[in-house]
Order: sequence, then C-alpha cells, then structure tokens
Amino acid sequence: MSIKIEMLRCFLAVAESGSLAEASGRLGRTPSAVSMMLKQFEDHIGAPLFETSRKSKLSPLGVQVLAEARRELAHFDRTVAMIEGLSKAEQGLVRLVATPSVAQMILPPVIRRFLDTHENVQIDLRDMDSQSVHHEMRAERADIGLAGIGPMSGVDALPLFRDPFGVVCRADHALSRDWDRLTWADLRDVSYIANGLCDQIRDPDFRPIRAAAKLSVHNTASLLGVVREGIGVTVLPKLAVPPEFADLVFLPLLDSTAQREVWMLSQPAAMLTPAARALRDALRSGICS
Repeated sequence: MSIKIEMLRCFLAVAESGSLAEASGRLGRTPSAVSMMLKQFEDHIGAPLFETSRKSKLSPLGVQVLAEARRELAHFDRTVAMIEGLSKAEQGLVRLVATPSVAQMILPPVIRRFLDTHENVQIDLRDMDSQSVHHEMRAERADIGLAGIGPMSGVDALPLFRDPFGVVCRADHALSRDWDRLTWADLRDVSYIANGLCDQIRDPDFRPIRAAAKLSVHNTASLLGVVREGIGVTVLPKLAVPPEFADLVFLPLLDSTAQREVWMLSQPAAMLTPAARALRDALRSGICS
C-alpha cells in the first residue's frame, strides 16, 4: 500500500490538534475513521509516530515526518490551486502578437480591462509586421495574432474591424489647407514616405506615388516621428494616428475607398488554454463593439 495524501492530512490534523476527537472534527470524519487511517499510515512506515496512545506527543520519527508532511501538503495544495486557476482562466500565460499600430492604438484599453478581471494572467505582447504575425502563428509560437492579412491554414480567423486610409502630415503642411478636397493627384508633387501598411492600397492612382517614394519606414512610431519632423507625408489607416499627436492631422481622400482590414488569428480552440480563450473573447468583444 502506498502513502496517500489523505494519510498525511490525517496525521497532520492529529499532530497539530493533539487528540483524535479534535482532529476528527477538523477533518469531518469519525474518530474511529481517523484512528484507522493513522494506524494504516504507521503500519506502512513500520514505526510509531506518537509516543502514547492518546496521540498527544510525537515520537522522534513523528517530528521529522510532520515537517515533511507539512511541506508536501503545502506543495500539493499550491499545485491544486494552480490547476484550478488555469482551468478557470484565472492564471496562465498568453502569447499575443500584433502589428505595431494595433499594439499601440487598439490593444491597451482592451488589455487593461482584461487584466482588471484576470489579475493573475500573464500576457506576452510582441509587435511585428503582418507577415511576421503569420509566421509566429504558423510556428505555434503565439496563441493569438492581430494582423492586416487574413485567414491562413490551420488557424482560426475573424475580421475585427476596418478603418480608412488617408494622408497623414503635419498640421501646418500645405495639404491640410484644402483637406476637404484632397485627392491622390495632390500627392504627386510632395515628398511621400512609404510604409508597410500602404501595400494594402490597390488604387491605381496611388501606384506612381508609392513608386516615387525615396524613404520607406516600417515601424509606425518611427514613421510618425519622421512625419512630425517635416520630412514628408505618408498614408496610414485612421486609427494608426494617436490622438495625442496634436501636431499631426489625418486627411481623408475624396477619390479613395481603400481600407485597412484587421484580423484576429488564434490557434484552434483545442490548443488554447482557458486564459488564452478568455483573452480571445475579450479582444473580440472589446474591439468589435
């Protein structure tokens, strides 16, 4: 017969209370049941754990076994609590990858609300371009990905939102004076800065503007810094421009309906931990709403 966790709990209760009667009340069992389990424990060990039948004083062996029992029960209880926490999405690590503009502008309020109700869940957020998001999802190094490229094989995909492309420039730029009549033609004689997001624009009138760009910046934060410096203008989705950048303006285009589409990619449900499923649902409700 092997030592069972119930035997350790029984021994601990008797050792700490000093009597079978008090231990039985603590364990919710009859004194005879506690006495029988304690005897089974001592029979298995092959030596007494108490010096008297009244169980009021531990034997030298009992003192050592008590220390080990406390340590083992504490470890077992922590393990059970961890497992229960994982199953209830109260604990766990979620690996999240997203494009920089989404990570900067869209995710922070959703993550804040999620962590307010899942304070023991850890989120590892990395920002990268859409191709890299797909690569990480395919390699199963991420649980959830947010990207401007849609469905891929073996991964669940959900369209989250669309936002229009427009010109982003300094507030004092000449283009901002006639912003309500702005077209692609107005960008032909200005310094245009290319970026990875504009690869989603299919408008024929945009192609020569993109081809003429002498500078290309892929990181959104760096791109906005270059625009703020007055080096040129760029084209971005509306939600990629932080509202606190008061010196920048977003100008819609009359002759373009180009939109950025953002998708949420997630590993199949069977591969997601409860915490990852909870974050996936929070992203879906927090961004789509």
